[in-house]
Amino acid sequence: MNILIIIDGLPGGGAEKVVLTLAEGFLRAGHRVSLFSLRDVCEYPLPEGLTYRVIKDKSRTPWRKITELSRRARLLDQAVQASDEFDLVLSNLHKTDRIVARSKSLPRHKVWFCLHGMFSTSYLGHRTGLSRWLKKRKIKNVYQNRNVVTVSQAVADDLSHFELRPSKLRVIYNPFDIDAIRQASVQECEFSPGSYLIHVGRFHASKRHDRLIQAYAESRIELPLVLLGQGSGAQTEKLKDLAQELGVKDKVLFPGFRPNPYPFIRNAAMLVLSSDSEGFGNVLVEALLLGTPVVSTRCPGGPAEILQGELARGLAQLNSHDLAKVMVDIYQNPPEINQETLAGFGIEPICEQYCSLAKNA
Repeated sequence: MNILIIIDGLPGGGAEKVVLTLAEGFLRAGHRVSLFSLRDVCEYPLPEGLTYRVIKDKSRTPWRKITELSRRARLLDQAVQASDEFDLVLSNLHKTDRIVARSKSLPRHKVWFCLHGMFSTSYLGHRTGLSRWLKKRKIKNVYQNRNVVTVSQAVADDLSHFELRPSKLRVIYNPFDIDAIRQASVQECEFSPGSYLIHVGRFHASKRHDRLIQAYAESRIELPLVLLGQGSGAQTEKLKDLAQELGVKDKVLFPGFRPNPYPFIRNAAMLVLSSDSEGFGNVLVEALLLGTPVVSTRCPGGPAEILQGELARGLAQLNSHDLAKVMVDIYQNPPEINQETLAGFGIEPICEQYCSLAKNA
């Protein structure tokens, strides 16, 4: 099978990582894989055997923003026409989708738009009136009567906010290279095993580090809290000020971004996710694969689909008080983690589900 993946650059992030994991899985299965990047930015190592091409927009005309989507769709079509015919096309991230939707060279039945997040929170937010109506219309114009893959059932259900009716809709969870994650986790870590709690993620408002620090202070758990990630200087200082205000300044640690977070996750006593929304919640699966107990807000998105059965004890309501209570419960009585149930998130079964999209076209 000849597979094309399209994305608006690889600057480092969850969706970008998922795309490259998929590409690796397809290549291992013997498929040909091309990745077209719409920006010349790549902060990840590329899988061996991947055909990688940057389709860069070089226009500098004063009116370039007005004609951007159509212009970049033409550039994409030129690249497609210069390639062998593709059996499956996966478009990732909304900026990419807006361009791919205008393509005249990609057959509609072979194109699947892969949605990684909750549109109602990321694109509607607190918009009201005309602004909200326009945004909903733009989303609908791209995905109406098109093939759509969502990374969780929650993301699929979220499309109802836009009165969307995809031509075909499939829910396929994100893939994880389980062996590679476990191998990477045995590298050196500056913290001793079981001596800290951890949050892994960029310092962004939606991640709600403020809620996490408030819950941590209320929980009175003696272990320090490690915030593995980075953000702007102003964001970091704001979080440090909050920790000082709550009397936990010396216990909230900011080691910065690490390209390999897995040793830190593996050695943590517990991982906590405090977000307002998560399309899927990759770090929850990664922590469970490494045997680390997890707590997450029951936010819109994937966490409630990941934390099933006994693990559902780790779900907290969207407030710091309940999050603190659940943190204490899981810290004192961690649930058993059944590794067999996590095998379905492996790279091979997930890639097979994607390949089935082409077989059923």
